[in-house]
Amino acid sequence: MPVPQPARSAPSDPPSAAGVREVLSRERAESTAAVLRVVSDPTRLQILSLVHTADDGRVRVVDLTRALGLRQPTVSHHVKVMTEAGVLTREPTGREVWYGIEPTRLSAIADLLR
Repeated sequence: MPVPQPARSAPSDPPSAAGVREVLSRERAESTAAVLRVVSDPTRLQILSLVHTADDGRVRVVDLTRALGLRQPTVSHHVKVMTEAGVLTREPTGREVWYGIEPTRLSAIADLLR
């Protein structure tokens, strides 16, 4: 009587190792790296922290300049970079512009600030 052989994985199955979880996809890794490059500046991290802890989750450039002790052009530059990278949202209201953390990035940003 023949001895049963253990079942083999199909050749197309990716290899797995004990205790290894799902690998970060290339697309997600590139997206995360792009965000990390943008927020790797200390001033930008401070801006994110101020926005994250704001009462309603949004601030104006004037609020940031006061809190950071920086000039308006400097703060505006950093906010523009973060807005273009999709980290902050820009919401004009009358003559003021409010900035908040992009809702799809909120969880990742919160993790960075812990």
